[in-house]
Amino acid sequence: MNITEIRNKIEDNLNQFLPEAVNSLWTNAAFGNIPEAVKENHISQLLTPCRSLMSLGGKRWRPLLQVLVAKLVSKDKNAGDVETAFKLTPLVEFVHTASLIHDDIEDAADTRRGKPAAHITYGLDTALNAGAWLYFTAPAAIDTLNLPEEKKNLFYSLFMMELRRLHLGQAMDIFWHRNPDIFPSKEEYQSMVQNKTGTLSCLAVLTGVLCGGGSKEEALTAGDIARGIGEGFQILDDVQNLTTGNPGKKRGDDIVEGKKSLPVLMHIEEYPEDKDIIASCFINARKEGIMSESVEKCISILEKGGCIKKAFEKGHSLVREKSLQLVKMFEKNSELSENAKAIVDLFESMLPEV
Repeated sequence: MNITEIRNKIEDNLNQFLPEAVNSLWTNAAFGNIPEAVKENHISQLLTPCRSLMSLGGKRWRPLLQVLVAKLVSKDKNAGDVETAFKLTPLVEFVHTASLIHDDIEDAADTRRGKPAAHITYGLDTALNAGAWLYFTAPAAIDTLNLPEEKKNLFYSLFMMELRRLHLGQAMDIFWHRNPDIFPSKEEYQSMVQNKTGTLSCLAVLTGVLCGGGSKEEALTAGDIARGIGEGFQILDDVQNLTTGNPGKKRGDDIVEGKKSLPVLMHIEEYPEDKDIIASCFINARKEGIMSESVEKCISILEKGGCIKKAFEKGHSLVREKSLQLVKMFEKNSELSENAKAIVDLFESMLPEV
């Protein structure tokens, strides 16, 4: 099965758990026996906002990583069940989608993937409730597995731990961007990102290792490596926001939101005398919006200090180093196998050009 076939199978599985339209089979699996008075348009208040965002695309690299890791470990262990890795792809992709809905609410963002954010289209209350529902819907995939209860409980336990860590990371991020004069250390930033962003790459790898026949201990070790991959991509995302702008977003909207990204923290560490002026840029940009002169003023300060480039190089090296470290855990030969190379190539294809 090549990468395109794997992607198509992942998409089919996600569509099964989050269908285009309400149907009785899916409704029963999602909610059990519910009163007849519950109508299709009631359930659509949950399904439609989540489904519409997921259908806008996304790289799907986390569920792809999950399946590729299961294939890699399964070959190493001569055991495992790659099919289970496909069935559990909602664990990472649904949580990712839910987090985007909530991120946009918390950041007061207007757009996502080039379209109005869910809370703009459907209303704050509907989007908030639908995003929360999707967090709880993701682990329903575990219930469909024909596995011993002990194994299913392990999947549940690890999933819930990562979900709690994701919200811890988000809490740290919110605290910093709501206080423009508070700048965390680089170590605090790393901790935040490894929880908020790294938790999903970690969960994908945890699940993949277990599906491939690996032990809980191996899964936890590999998951911690994968947090570094997530951290690397978040740093690159931070840089893109300050350069070309993220897809579907506007250049510098992190400054409007008061995000203490790595380029900002690196600059303040090297040029502490700029702390107050950067803080004032955050305050002005929040008041005036994306067209504020303070947005480009802040970016100009960061560019002149060279820290945007340094952060870019940091993100690049983290993704490359951690992805190679991950596959080496399960690779016996010095030359990478086809499955190991697929993982390394996946991340290499996602890296922006230097």
